[in-house]
Amino acid sequence: MGYIHALEVLPQELVEQIQKYVDGQVLYIPKIKSKRCRWGEKTDARAYFKERNIEIYNSYKNGMAVSELSEKYFLTPKSIQRIIRNMQNL
Repeated sequence: MGYIHALEVLPQELVEQIQKYVDGQVLYIPKIKSKRCRWGEKTDARAYFKERNIEIYNSYKNGMAVSELSEKYFLTPKSIQRIIRNMQNL
């Protein structure tokens, strides 16, 4: 994440007020909640994991053991069980 020099975007008076609290320090200003992205919205990660979890669930329903799924997907048995439980609740 890059930074923007405060004097380029804020009025001098506001910069002076901020300097009273954090003079010369890097300050992070979070986004407004309504403008935040949910996890995976900017990448295809959300879709990838959804597809993977469907595959895991279908394989389990078709008789594949949790231990086999764990080895195939490089996940712990607990993670496989959690995915199966979550898919059953949909």
